Amino acid sequence: MSDIALVCGGGGALGSALVAAFLERGDRVVAADRHPGGHDNDLPSLRRVAVDLTNPDEIEELWTRLEEVGERPRWVVNAVGGFRAGAVADSEPDDYRFVQDLNLGTAWWSCRSAARRLGEGDAIVNISSRSALVGGSGAAGYSVAKAAVVKLTEVLSMELAAKNVRVNAVLPSVIDTPANRETMSAERIAKAVPPEQMAAVVAFLCSDSAAAVTGAILPVYGWA
Repeated sequence: MSDIALVCGGGGALGSALVAAFLERGDRVVAADRHPGGHDNDLPSLRRVAVDLTNPDEIEELWTRLEEVGERPRWVVNAVGGFRAGAVADSEPDDYRFVQDLNLGTAWWSCRSAARRLGEGDAIVNISSRSALVGGSGAAGYSVAKAAVVKLTEVLSMELAAKNVRVNAVLPSVIDTPANRETMSAERIAKAVPPEQMAAVVAFLCSDSAAAVTGAILPVYGWA
């Protein structure tokens, strides 16, 4: 029987590429998102589910429903993210909570549910950002949240080592998405990483070929 991949944030540009990468290699996919989107629900190997991934109760409910029908994911990818510009001095509480919940909270709660269930040989991949390592991006809250995702990855990889569950993070710089094309120069987009290439790296980490890789913080910057 094929493996199951749970893609959290499966309705976005990167999420859609991740879904396609897992499907292409023969996995079954559960694409979870607040707005799961897509016009491919007739595919027998794909299930799109509406979940508020900032809500830990909804994530737990999703796992419970999957377990009830015998569909426990082996691969978990946390690809939810959102960007708001601004410096620390100019930050507002609502903006801070929004960015932290979307970038760190979704990964934290998804990892919590997965950590309770995954077993030997399974894997989690978190999507962080180059901003986690390089400050001064003009988006203080986003950078701090993505840095916390890196630390979450490192901590969880140690916590799950005894179970032989691998936890890694991928750090993009600029991804060639429709949203970025609207706001960035053509020169910068020309150096951006296509989402399909980012998805290929994640799919590798979610495979037995990467059985010796855990706790890795992997830059995938391309030339951006």
